[in-house]
Amino acid sequence: MEEKAKKIKALILDVDGVMTDGRIIYDNFGDEFKVFDVQDGFGLVLWFRAGLKSAIVTAKKSKIVARRAKACRITKVFQNARDKRAIYDKILKAFKVADEEVCFIGDDFLDIPIMKRAGLTVAVPYSREEIKSLAHYVTKTQGGRGAVREVIELILKSQGKWETITQKYFS
Repeated sequence: MEEKAKKIKALILDVDGVMTDGRIIYDNFGDEFKVFDVQDGFGLVLWFRAGLKSAIVTAKKSKIVARRAKACRITKVFQNARDKRAIYDKILKAFKVADEEVCFIGDDFLDIPIMKRAGLTVAVPYSREEIKSLAHYVTKTQGGRGAVREVIELILKSQGKWETITQKYFS
């Protein structure tokens, strides 16, 4: 996996089940709530500081996702993405990257088209078995509880960027 990680220039994420634990909460007024992990968020900021690209590709549409993406410096956001294959092709073109330069983290059937193409594919433990079978790596941490950060650390460490990006926090 380390050899694959060294080539990565772009990170693509599903939201529900990857950036969250997969649960969606509605209140009596119809408002939707999602819970995101601060370690994932900080990991995405470090990813941005490393000069790398990121994108969200999610089948749902939510103002919360757009807000979280902005806070985490995510480069592109695609919501209502039922045809993830077509969106993936747009991302490759926009980011000027090839399949082997993309890491994708997914958890369910709608993610299969990208899981079959990305150079480094990752599933979270709660993923469907079909997704895990396509993954090069299954995270130790759950979606919405640090899985994104875990993957970012693995990639940045394999590329020799982790120490440089984090050293200011230890001095």
